[in-house]
Amino acid sequence: MSTPAHLKSLIVPLRAAMADFSEAGVRAALDELLSDDATVRISHPLGDMSAAAFYNRAYDPLLAALPDIERRDLIVVAGSDADGGNWVGCMGHYMGTFVAPFLDIPPTGHLAHMRFHEFYRFENDRVVEVQTIWDLPELMMQAGAWPMVPSLGREFCVPAPMTQDGLSDHDTQASQASHDLVIDMLTHLSRHPSEGGPEVMQAERFWHPRMNWYGPAGIGTGRGLAGFRNWHQIPFLNALPDRKGGTNGTLSAHFFANGNYVAVTGWPNMQMTVTGDGWLGIAPAGQKITMKSLDFWRIDGDRIRENWVLVDLLDVYAQLGVDVFARLREFNKARVPGRISYPTGTAA
Repeated sequence: MSTPAHLKSLIVPLRAAMADFSEAGVRAALDELLSDDATVRISHPLGDMSAAAFYNRAYDPLLAALPDIERRDLIVVAGSDADGGNWVGCMGHYMGTFVAPFLDIPPTGHLAHMRFHEFYRFENDRVVEVQTIWDLPELMMQAGAWPMVPSLGREFCVPAPMTQDGLSDHDTQASQASHDLVIDMLTHLSRHPSEGGPEVMQAERFWHPRMNWYGPAGIGTGRGLAGFRNWHQIPFLNALPDRKGGTNGTLSAHFFANGNYVAVTGWPNMQMTVTGDGWLGIAPAGQKITMKSLDFWRIDGDRIRENWVLVDLLDVYAQLGVDVFARLREFNKARVPGRISYPTGTAA
């Protein structure tokens, strides 16, 4: 079994290449990191692709849109899941001057940020699988082009851990206790509503009273249990009461812990039926959907203090028959398309 420190060391060259992003540097780092037959899975609309197509389909258009782009990692954790799979999980932002359209999102000429949750599975020191969510709705909002309902929570550039230790080495002796706390919390979470009201979730037992839940753009961030409940949990559970998570049929969930941090990835790792009053402005249709949720938790003492969550919301909309990008193009067709002639941080 590879140690967390060793696994994290394998991702260092890619992180360094993306901090000072250049096509040659990033292509070389990806070629060195990924096995030839690696599977790359990125959130909608980019989808699944081969290792050979990864740069051309994902990073090449992103670099064209943000030519002075830089990668800023805020959390890097590593560990092994219950099946012995070795993972590295990264949370951070891609940042740069937004001067050309990206996936039809119109440019702003200003600094833009897009959160990423990226998970890499290793075999023999090479990546064999990538699971990634890029928060494209966040980029749409900064461009004033988000065509869906407003977020209930707070939208802002999500911060690093308040302890500023997201890139540090961690006490691996704490890993199992952290893992067990999150699993226990999720087990109790799943008891509602089938086994009773909100009290069966025992939220106060698991969550710090000053916790922050950093949700994806389109949902937003909630402060404290009240913020979490009002701006995410109550609408979510009202619309999706039969949600199931973990490993079940077509679902997959890979949990691993690194000191006070716990991470999970799955493609998908949740399934549910849209009922009640609907969700995210979508009328209920009794339709079953799956969901990809890539999460990080930070444990403070014996409770969860911070939780970073990205959900592939664009894929959820697509499953419900809503083409967010078609709406974006329709609502923004009066805007001048094309590249903004504007100096960026790459200019001499």
